[in-house]
Amino acid sequence: MVLSLCGRSLLLLGPRFLHGSARHSGARVAVVLSGCGVYDGTEIHEASAILVHLSRKGADVQIYAPDIPQMHVIDHSKGQAAEAESRNVLVESARIARGKILDMTQLNAQKHDAVIFPGGFGAAKNLSTFAVDGETCKMNKEVERVLQDFHKAGKPIGFPS
Repeated sequence: MVLSLCGRSLLLLGPRFLHGSARHSGARVAVVLSGCGVYDGTEIHEASAILVHLSRKGADVQIYAPDIPQMHVIDHSKGQAAEAESRNVLVESARIARGKILDMTQLNAQKHDAVIFPGGFGAAKNLSTFAVDGETCKMNKEVERVLQDFHKAGKPIGFPS
């Protein structure tokens, strides 16, 4: 399936494709996070399920996130913006990665066999301006670079949500 986002066409690979490609032991997979928490970052359960699945299949996983401020911070107990707070996407993503995370500027498509972007509103708020601008949004420059590099290399790009 092809999705148009931020004026770009993206090829979406569903769970069947990702499941089939994960059978190869030693696959080098980049996972890109967008913070920590369903309302302002990466959906934690989805990211964890992806990481567990890749681990069980023997994949060599490296986690990345952009080193940028979050669009805003949500108090997940209330579902409301925490106006006085600010957080960094890389720092928040490190919670899911257990500290083993790299800045997205270091993500090189030639060193990976696939890239996966777990869901959560962080993708619409921190990896793009989709939450504010809808279809006329702009992608984070590093996200755009990574997508273009993996696409040019003919490597799988996963958006499982």
